[in-house]
Amino acid sequence: SSDPRLSVVVDQALADLAALRIIDRAHPERVVIAAGAPWFMTVFGRDSLLTAWMALPFDASLARGVLRTLGELQGQIDDPVADEQPGKILHELRRHGAGGPFSSRSRYYGTVDATPLFVMLAAEAWRWGALTDGDLEALAPSVDAAVSWILEAVDANGDGFLDFQRQHPTGLTNQGWKDSWDGITFADGALPSGPIALAEVQGYAYAALLGGAELKEPMGLRVVPGDLVARAHHLRELFNERFWDPRGWFALALDGERRRVDSLTTNPGHALWSGIADDDLADQYLDRLMEPAMWTGWGLRTLADTMEAYDPLSYHNGSVWPHDTALCAAGAGRHQRWEVVERIAGGAFDAAVQFQGRPPELFAGIARAEAPMPVAYPSSCSPQAWATASVLLLVRALLDLRPAADRQHIEVGRTDLERVPDLRIERLVCGGHPVTVEIRDGSLVTAS
Repeated sequence: SSDPRLSVVVDQALADLAALRIIDRAHPERVVIAAGAPWFMTVFGRDSLLTAWMALPFDASLARGVLRTLGELQGQIDDPVADEQPGKILHELRRHGAGGPFSSRSRYYGTVDATPLFVMLAAEAWRWGALTDGDLEALAPSVDAAVSWILEAVDANGDGFLDFQRQHPTGLTNQGWKDSWDGITFADGALPSGPIALAEVQGYAYAALLGGAELKEPMGLRVVPGDLVARAHHLRELFNERFWDPRGWFALALDGERRRVDSLTTNPGHALWSGIADDDLADQYLDRLMEPAMWTGWGLRTLADTMEAYDPLSYHNGSVWPHDTALCAAGAGRHQRWEVVERIAGGAFDAAVQFQGRPPELFAGIARAEAPMPVAYPSSCSPQAWATASVLLLVRALLDLRPAADRQHIEVGRTDLERVPDLRIERLVCGGHPVTVEIRDGSLVTAS
């Protein structure tokens, strides 16, 4: 590329994903990914699924391995201590014997988003032609069970939203990606009571319902596609009505009394990525993300610095997470806000170069104007799977790389390429075939 940052960060990302691979001796043909070194060298549902999604055109084998492995570990029974339910995708796999949910078991299912992400990845992997006939047949029961879990969970409160509440005192209080005890707060810093419906989770559920409908024929699912599409559209209407804050952003969540948890955060950026947000509201929210309260110059703060709970060195309340920033960029690309994509990608690549090409799990939310380099978070994992894969997602977002309808070719969905640097990417994969994408002088030269 004419942009010297790109080859550095992409090469490092591919090397780090290779280093984080885990091979199950019982299934040596399957590759999964550890969440991060040194603290999370094990399988996580959410982390593995998002990492595999981000890396799909660069390494389709990861999606196959993650889906097959998580499908075999899928919940089968009701176990409140493990937060296990039939059809639910696990949060974390550990050896039992420690405290908390792992004291008498090795699997913990306390995550609200892994199950819809599982269906989302299955649909996206199929679109990229990454699943064999054998994969489709083997995964069908797991996808059916995951869709059933989503539908039952959405119906649990009768309000149409997918929410969570801790099932046992040893489990996680917060079960979205911001799963620290204080990761979900109102603008005034107060903690909400459950059950909590997170903004990004509604987006994941929306995309999963549409994905389940799309997989009906290739997988032979038991679902009724028309019903899933109708449910998805109803969820979209509810989301845009109930989550919108008149101050100009989507709320972080709804609490147990269905009040808006009104903090300005990055969570709704994931919802934009899923396609659930209306264009006019998405535009207003993206404008908020680009204001100094959220944008540091290196990435997006998880929580605006105008919120009461803001702390630039917190885990989830004002720090910058590269994967989170990249998903917001992908959300901007979905709504064709290319100037936002470019600004986010540019800052993120600069930050990665400052970390020797390897973006860490998170870093401090201190503005670029206040410090000449991104400030490291003391105990951040590095390499960390979805931070590593965020680089690949940013490249996809810059070009709007997508599989063609025949699932054999790659399309560059973005037509406004004048500000994209010259680049050539070889050995991308779609439908099992190597594909080269080249941009030169602001024009698409090849995608074949």
